[in-house]
Amino acid sequence: MEHNRLISPERLEQEDYPESSIRPLCLQDYIGQDKVKENIRIFISAALERKESLDHVLLSGPPGLGKTTLAAIVANEIGKPIRKTSGPAIERPGDLAAILTNLEPGEVLFIDEIHRLNRTVEEIMYPAMEDYVIDIVIGKGPAARTLRIDLPPFTLIGATTRPGLLSSPLRDRFGINCRLDYYTEEDLCQIILRAAGILNIDIEPQGAVEIARRSRGTPRVANRLLRRVRDYAMVKADDCINQKVAEKALQMLEIDEWGLDMVDRMILEAIIYKFNGGPVGLETLAAAVSEEQDTLTDVYEPYLLKMGLIQKTPRGRIATELAYRHLGLRYPRQMESNGLFSLSDE
Repeated sequence: MEHNRLISPERLEQEDYPESSIRPLCLQDYIGQDKVKENIRIFISAALERKESLDHVLLSGPPGLGKTTLAAIVANEIGKPIRKTSGPAIERPGDLAAILTNLEPGEVLFIDEIHRLNRTVEEIMYPAMEDYVIDIVIGKGPAARTLRIDLPPFTLIGATTRPGLLSSPLRDRFGINCRLDYYTEEDLCQIILRAAGILNIDIEPQGAVEIARRSRGTPRVANRLLRRVRDYAMVKADDCINQKVAEKALQMLEIDEWGLDMVDRMILEAIIYKFNGGPVGLETLAAAVSEEQDTLTDVYEPYLLKMGLIQKTPRGRIATELAYRHLGLRYPRQMESNGLFSLSDE
């Protein structure tokens, strides 16, 4: 179900072109994440003044918050090209060795999903990051020997949605560690208005506010909703997006005022109706909603937890009072006679 979700924070293939066309190219145009931006600006200025390569950077945070965009901005700010790859794409040590030996001095190497690097591949990164060398083993058995190859100074930028899965040796070799957090509605509103200007979309400020409210704190979701609301406005509202048009379009898309879609509500309803509000174990809940356990924990739960709609307990997930009220239900009262929960609509 995740790949069909309109509010998925993951990038979709068909969005590569329009998404890249509205990405900022410099720190000045990058909206939000003010603390991260200021730190990056200082580190870049210091590295340029010393005429050294920027220290290695680890960008962490939920998907869709702009880690890839920020990596490209860093390369642009230091005036060096960027080479992009991902952890799953580097299958063998030789693949990484080929990439590293072809880097130009000062070039930026961006590895997305760096937590998914193979452990044997990861070990090659240690001397490469620390001493700008790689050790390649030639031959096997007693005749095997190690060949050391010098590398030009480079900057590694790693992006991860799960920093806890990074091994300590790799994590400790990043000199700059930046965590991106969910965006405020004000920042998302600015992002939507900026994107609308680039895409020539006629939008009123209140229309942008309505889309921002339902964008789950994620710029990628905000830009996707903007394009879908634009489609609705072209057919139903003379191409202009105001608050009323945005509300009707998002209602048609089944995205409520908190940014929850049908899948989110299905998870909450499963906990409430099938398991009396919980607690319910992850495996049982995943089976109840026909989803993988990893998809539940990585994709759906973070936002539900952030909004305070569910809680994790030692015994499993429970729906909070806020979840009941959001679905238009009264919080359950335990029946004295049989200990069951009673639910009634407000």
